[in-house]
Amino acid sequence: MKKYVLTLLLLTAGVAVYACTSLLAARKATTDGSTIITYAADSHTLYGTLQFLPAADYPAGTMLEIRDCDSNKPLGLIPQVAHTYKVVGFMNEHQLSITETTFGGRPELVDTTGLIDYGSLMTITLQRAKTAKEAIKVMTDLVKEYGYFSSGESFSIADPDEVWILEMIGKGTYSKGAVWVAVRIPDDCIAAHANHSRIHQFPLNDPENCIYSPDVISFARERKYFDGLNSEFSFSSAYAPAGFEELRACDARVWSFFRKYSDDMDQYLPYLRGESDKVLPLYIKPNRRLSVQDMKDGMRDHFEGTPFDMTQDVGAGPFKVPYRFRPMSFTVDSVEYINERAIATQQTGYSLVAQQRNWLPAAIGGVLWFGADDANTSVYVPLYTGALTEAPLCFREGNGSLYKISWTSAFWVYNWVANMAYARYSQMIEDIRPLQRQIESTFNEQQPKIEKSVLDIFYDNKAEALEILDTYSREQADSSTTRWRELGEYLLVKYLDGNRKREKDGQFMYNEYGFPEYPEFPGYSEEYYRAIVKDAGERLKVTF
Repeated sequence: MKKYVLTLLLLTAGVAVYACTSLLAARKATTDGSTIITYAADSHTLYGTLQFLPAADYPAGTMLEIRDCDSNKPLGLIPQVAHTYKVVGFMNEHQLSITETTFGGRPELVDTTGLIDYGSLMTITLQRAKTAKEAIKVMTDLVKEYGYFSSGESFSIADPDEVWILEMIGKGTYSKGAVWVAVRIPDDCIAAHANHSRIHQFPLNDPENCIYSPDVISFARERKYFDGLNSEFSFSSAYAPAGFEELRACDARVWSFFRKYSDDMDQYLPYLRGESDKVLPLYIKPNRRLSVQDMKDGMRDHFEGTPFDMTQDVGAGPFKVPYRFRPMSFTVDSVEYINERAIATQQTGYSLVAQQRNWLPAAIGGVLWFGADDANTSVYVPLYTGALTEAPLCFREGNGSLYKISWTSAFWVYNWVANMAYARYSQMIEDIRPLQRQIESTFNEQQPKIEKSVLDIFYDNKAEALEILDTYSREQADSSTTRWRELGEYLLVKYLDGNRKREKDGQFMYNEYGFPEYPEFPGYSEEYYRAIVKDAGERLKVTF
């Protein structure tokens, strides 16, 4: 029988390397009963587009070529299933979503002979599974059969009813497959992971809420990673022991998210500084329920109002910039230092907020709120994944590239605005934030209205209902990108050459003769002027 070979290339191209953040909220921890997970695909070589894979049927004998999502290296072939589900971004047509962050872990446990990398694992699973528990089985069966190529990963997995964290690491050359543990987040709790393994001790006899590989503890004993009682076993400590960077650059992001919804998180500050063994909890019960907008805003965090606030040291410069360009670590006089690493970061290729709702048909209930580039300076657009027939132009693969600018590409438009803002942050963010809030507030207000109108006809004319959602999703994505480009043009004009154009009632001002008004010179912050005086005051001082 003839064998057909498919290549899993574009399906996983652009998944990020060791630099992502995922926030999770179970259904009784949200304002409307949604389950919500998020993802920031952070990478310096990622061109942020939207993966779109239609449902498909395949003849017997079809083989699927697997390529590593980070390098495009061919890994091998596996059999394709007879039918695959539609996947948009990292949500499928059944409201199943999967996101990830890489924790790395012990380097000797990377299996370079494995066929399944983490990005392929996510996409293949979304094409084959309908629920979170089914996804966990598909994922763990795949790596058991074909081997696991990547380093340690934390996966967020959500369906309309349940939210899980699955942590997985390979066995190196010692054995095929992976060791793993999956924990269900309680329905009234929130969780997060950010490039460090988050599962420590876990219940050994609660299969409804915790599933793990049979050898997860015995393999650690065999490799001399653990020698205590089974009840004392910590997956994180055994397979990904933490150093200073894992605490401050990774778990600190989780802490900052938790701190917004808990009054007792400051007790973990000594842990983040490497001064205590009291680890962050895997999940917490928040002091209020979270909305989808709260989760979007959580992806924009820079430690504001915490001891790690990135705007409060000289590294922020004269315009209070909450960003630090790479490398993160540096050495001065033989002493090593590390910059803070916040949730929002400049090298994000795209981010998403996946919303699943069990009281709605899947085609309406699953919404992928998708944004290109840095979440802090972009807009999350609602995409109804069950109804979408193609990716919007602004997010479409092939519309520009990392080396070719396209002015209809959301990645390039949002990057243009963001990179202008990085130079004049405290001033430009005052112009960016109102438009961002306006667009997203409009989306939030429109959501129940458009869903009601669609539900009114859904059961009588499903095709028409889905067409409405499809058109709405694509039009909102492209129109918001156009509005953001107009914002970029406005910022360029307003802040040209370090000046600031004068405005009145939203319009640039002219003098009585029709010439542009003389601009303002906003200068720098007082702290910056003091730093200049300290460094070069004698040379710059006016002496006569």
